[in-house]
Amino acid sequence: MAEEIVIDQSTFFNRLSSFYAAWKADKRSGNTTFGGVGSIIILMGKTDEANSFQKNNAIHFWLLGYEFPATLMVFTTEAVYVVTTAKKAKHLEPLKGGRIPVEILVTTKDQEQKMKTFDKCIEVIKNAGKRVGVLPKDSTTGPFADDWKRAYASLAGSVEEVDITPALSSAAFSVKDPDELVSIRNASRACSGLMSEYFVDEMSRLLDEERQMTHKALASRIDAKIDDAKFFNKLPKLPAEFDAQQIDWAYGPVIQSGGKYDLKLTATSDNNNLQPGIIIASFGVRYKTYSSLIARTYLVDPSKSQEANYSLLLAVREAIMQDVRDGTVAKDLYNKAIGLIRAKNPDLENNFVKNVGAGVGIELRDSNMLLTGKNGIVLKSGMTLSITVGFTDIESLDAVDKKHGVYSMVITDTVRVGENGPHVFTKDAGVDMDSVSFYFGDEEETHHPVEEKKEVKSNVTAGRNVTRTKLRAERPTQVNEGAEARRREHQKALAAKKTKEGLDRFAGTTGDDNGITQKKFRRFESYKRDNQLPARVKDLTVYVDHKASTIIVPIMGRPVPFHINTIKNASKSDEGEYAYLRINFLSPGQGVGRKDDQPFEDLSAHFLRNLTLRSKNNERFAQVAQDITELRKTALRREQEKKEMEDVVEQDKLVEIRNRRPVRLPDVYLRPPLDGKRVPGEVEIHQNGLRYLSPFRNEHVDVLFSNVKHLFFQPCAHELIVLIHVHLKTPIMIGKRKTRDVQFYREATEMQFDETGNRRRKHRYGDEEEFEAEQEERRRRAALDREFKAFAEKIADAGKDEGVDVDIPFREIGFTGVPNRSNVLIQPTTDALVQLTEPPFLVVTLSEIEIAHLERVQFGLKNFDLVFVFKDFHRPPAHVNTIPVESLEGVKDWLDSVDIAFTEGPLNLNWTTIMKTVVSDPYGFFADGGWSFLAAESDSEDASEDDEESAFELSESELAAADESSEEESEFDDDASAEASEDVSADEESGEDWDELEKKAAKKDRESGLNDDERGTKRKR
Repeated sequence: MAEEIVIDQSTFFNRLSSFYAAWKADKRSGNTTFGGVGSIIILMGKTDEANSFQKNNAIHFWLLGYEFPATLMVFTTEAVYVVTTAKKAKHLEPLKGGRIPVEILVTTKDQEQKMKTFDKCIEVIKNAGKRVGVLPKDSTTGPFADDWKRAYASLAGSVEEVDITPALSSAAFSVKDPDELVSIRNASRACSGLMSEYFVDEMSRLLDEERQMTHKALASRIDAKIDDAKFFNKLPKLPAEFDAQQIDWAYGPVIQSGGKYDLKLTATSDNNNLQPGIIIASFGVRYKTYSSLIARTYLVDPSKSQEANYSLLLAVREAIMQDVRDGTVAKDLYNKAIGLIRAKNPDLENNFVKNVGAGVGIELRDSNMLLTGKNGIVLKSGMTLSITVGFTDIESLDAVDKKHGVYSMVITDTVRVGENGPHVFTKDAGVDMDSVSFYFGDEEETHHPVEEKKEVKSNVTAGRNVTRTKLRAERPTQVNEGAEARRREHQKALAAKKTKEGLDRFAGTTGDDNGITQKKFRRFESYKRDNQLPARVKDLTVYVDHKASTIIVPIMGRPVPFHINTIKNASKSDEGEYAYLRINFLSPGQGVGRKDDQPFEDLSAHFLRNLTLRSKNNERFAQVAQDITELRKTALRREQEKKEMEDVVEQDKLVEIRNRRPVRLPDVYLRPPLDGKRVPGEVEIHQNGLRYLSPFRNEHVDVLFSNVKHLFFQPCAHELIVLIHVHLKTPIMIGKRKTRDVQFYREATEMQFDETGNRRRKHRYGDEEEFEAEQEERRRRAALDREFKAFAEKIADAGKDEGVDVDIPFREIGFTGVPNRSNVLIQPTTDALVQLTEPPFLVVTLSEIEIAHLERVQFGLKNFDLVFVFKDFHRPPAHVNTIPVESLEGVKDWLDSVDIAFTEGPLNLNWTTIMKTVVSDPYGFFADGGWSFLAAESDSEDASEDDEESAFELSESELAAADESSEEESEFDDDASAEASEDVSADEESGEDWDELEKKAAKKDRESGLNDDERGTKRKR
């Protein structure tokens, strides 16, 4: 919409200045890049989808961030002239008055007025010089373009046209600024994720199950995935600020197999079925108009010659990548590749591609930046290229290879040119032989192994693993050694991956670079002018001004105000006939406690530490000390409330459905509840969100789809309620309560009346009536589940554009634990770990977990604890305590199946200290081994008790403090659940350790008169 168009003036003038600097430098030096032009014409006609990114609209996106159809831009070395309609001119108005003059000429539908405007541009072109820069290869159509071409025809013969395309490539588009590089990197990570996290999984599943699917159908599946915001938001390498709505296809996807290949990679996927052998997949993704390309070749049951040819292709790629650096000439890359092929396998020289890539950015392929054997352009740091190596139409030679016929191979990556080498943006989709080779041969074949050379996809989805997990009753009591070994190997790989990701993520940082800025000096002001001081200050007494949150103290005969934020505390004491009032102030560096976070603003400033006043009026000082204490409490409470409300974001307005009755779910209760009586309301689905309507006072609660992080449906099987739960991205206010979880539920059991005196009961008392009641209960519960599940699916359907999807907890692999105060059933879902039955709720998003640690895992203990460390290291770790040890193997299996790295140890660790250590120097932490120290703690289980205790182990006092803090008032009070959790751990605490039992046994033996040998014999029996 037009109202949303905002042109970044800083970006516009920075890029225009760099372009003008290159243009003027070219003129002064006599170079021919710009061809000595005095003016440049950029003409945009109507939007043409077939030629969506040419040089003319690329300059629009580069300078303005948007495409302005029916617009003429004339550049001279002195100014920029823009001819456009009044509606578009309104958005360009802010560009006037910058460091480079921009003149906007408005045209109307009046033909005569339009021609006058064009005549002015023609006059400007004439005055700028005989040579004019144009874009001869760009096609422009439409009435506006035709009118300009007629007006421009009057210059025929008087000016000389010069193709300005190479100049735009070198001076504008080739070297990218940081914002452009970020967009290309994000597009590349989306590319890599689609290839490695989706296509490989789909392809290998189809081949493994021997299902028939055409290239076109598979490409359509990938095509549809571009709209799955949830998929992209879960990709680990994409930043938190990544906007999935900004991505689109640059081209493709293109899938090829079965002997028919086109390495131009622009062919439409055909209707041939996907076949084993050589499979080529390629596509391009655009993020904020910047493109990234990727292509991969997958070898399914390859022959020896195919493996050899692919190995040669990898060697060629590696040779080219070594020289992608500042100062390299483009033709040298191609010639080096050809030289290597001639040396290793000259028969394949004619099969090699005609160029090894091109420039990539706003344009998918910059024709002036083709990496051919003749292009003399010099690479510069900051350029982005698509590097492509490939062999076309290789004929099968050996007998084993005959069945594959003619095949092709290609590898494409998006790369940034660096000072000393390349930065491969699409490296997450592997190209090595292990990453692209799959074997699906029969067991009887000797030349093919049974299993894949590499797992098709290491991080299988949570949903698939969860549904295949056995019920708890079916789990073996003994640990399966083979499964344990596989799990251990997988965990080693995950741990190594976490360390590598940490090093990549924090490379170049020297301290806290996790998105939190350092504390700043808090500014406050008591009074702006002297006349605002209260009248009572004339008495020169200590005065507490509650309205201004200030204490006014007489010093040297003048009233001096001190804001309450400068005061630490105040105390009153008596000595003889005098009373003393001591006021302590906050100042930097006065202590080493956790709360000493007062920053230095001016290192040379002097700070007042305390102030002592004396008076004979004992009662007066007692009142002042009490007032200061109350004012300090009020200020701290206000600060705390402000801090709590920082993350509450005002939602957009709910767009109601007007033309029809919205879909509704009646008779549901809301949690957290609205103030007032507990009565059921109803939920409605509107255009962009949900609305809960209370029957009293027309109160309502709105939840927008754009703010929904998770949507859960939990059936009433084994529960007293059936519910739909919404977990939000940012909290909202319900009444006066801030919440991140909104739940709609209905009770599954109804109030039953007493039938004791019913006459009918006498005749039908017994099993028959009981059986009918049970049947009726089952039918009613099933109907409730159907109703709520159908409504949840309608919510997901209405919010699919925002990535809303329904998730259902898997009760079969749930486990009991204490996440807050009460012992509850915690259940995994596809994307989260949840407890939705009892407030306060627990929702842990799996994609946000960095690592899990199992505490108190040691022989003899009946329970253990589970700690989740989040990728945002400033977020406190989540704890689930008192999990029965019988669930240990099930928890490990689940964590491993959803690719969460975990460790275990016998100690309770001090996570506050650990996270402070991590945050203070994240790169140094991962360089020293990262989370491997947790595994080291696990390995030291057998160490003696005299060993020095871990620096991160919780002391007894800290454990007690942690227990106290965990029992603070929750948002929903429930004393019964707290008592239940205490009862769970009671058995554990009542047991005696082995040393105590040994001493008692020895004492009893001595009393019986037995010697040591007899005692040993007796015990053996």
